Amino acid sequence: MNEAEYISPTTNGSPLDPATGLSGRRITRFSPPAFAHIPVMAEIVTETLSTVPSGPILDATIGGGGHSYEILKSRDDLNIIGIDQDPEALAAAESKLMGFKNRVSLIHSRFDDLSVVAKHIGKQKLSGFLFDLGVSSYQLDNPHRGFSFRNDGPLDMRMNPDTQITAGKYVNDSTEQELASLLYNYGDERYSKRVARAIVSMRPIKSTKELANIISDAIPARSKRSPGHPARRSFQALRIAVNCEIEILESSIREAIQMLKVGGRGIVLSYHSGEDKIIKRILRELAGLDISNSKYHPEVRHEKEILLLARKAQRASSEEISKNPRASSALLRKFEKVSEL
Repeated sequence: MNEAEYISPTTNGSPLDPATGLSGRRITRFSPPAFAHIPVMAEIVTETLSTVPSGPILDATIGGGGHSYEILKSRDDLNIIGIDQDPEALAAAESKLMGFKNRVSLIHSRFDDLSVVAKHIGKQKLSGFLFDLGVSSYQLDNPHRGFSFRNDGPLDMRMNPDTQITAGKYVNDSTEQELASLLYNYGDERYSKRVARAIVSMRPIKSTKELANIISDAIPARSKRSPGHPARRSFQALRIAVNCEIEILESSIREAIQMLKVGGRGIVLSYHSGEDKIIKRILRELAGLDISNSKYHPEVRHEKEILLLARKAQRASSEEISKNPRASSALLRKFEKVSEL
């Protein structure tokens, strides 16, 4: 990666400048790396946003800009506010969206800090938002980022390289019980205790390939017959822990809904049952569907702030999965804001 160039918020006033709207804040801009990523369920995303009022769309995890590109292409009265904690992703998004630069603002931030978006839009409300909670193909395939169980690299897994805690810290410093709990809760790893025991017995562990081999050896042979690499669930769990993805999810979704105008729509793409359970609970509550009715408790029905556009999470088509296997675990939930509470 080339040496970073610092861009002042007052350099050129371009809507594409990551610093725009963030008074006094200096954002690092990097030259675009090779960043390839196929946006998941892009057709459903653009269709969902096809009827929203004109105005700003928040892409809360813009990645390489794939979804935003399709949104901008589908309607010329929408503009994108894209945020990402990964500076390499922002550089790639800037390059991808260059043809729409007057309709794009990029901000280097994590999606739990939506105050930066509020400052950017002022009193204006969002016409829509998208949270795509998956890791990008570029991050998975780049061994130097430490997300890959197929290629050798450092035990890193940080979305934001400026943060301190790496996957290596969890792998080498956690107790066996802590590791087992992490792998089970964040990765749905049914053999979490066996895997944790194997990891602890082989420490210190230096690289992703070494870790992947240890995990693979700990998984029973009968389970290795199922599709996918034996280490994929454990690597997912470590990535979620390193980047605090579960902890920041609920508050971020609720805050984004507050910023949405009536008639605006929200879309959340998740890839893990723990994430989807949180999203489902929030949306059912805000849609007035979180109902308790038993002989011990009177019926409780919350006021309706949103309308679910599909009762169940949508999955990618078999055709899309054949072209993009990483879409196989994706769950998409969508809704429309119907009132201000």
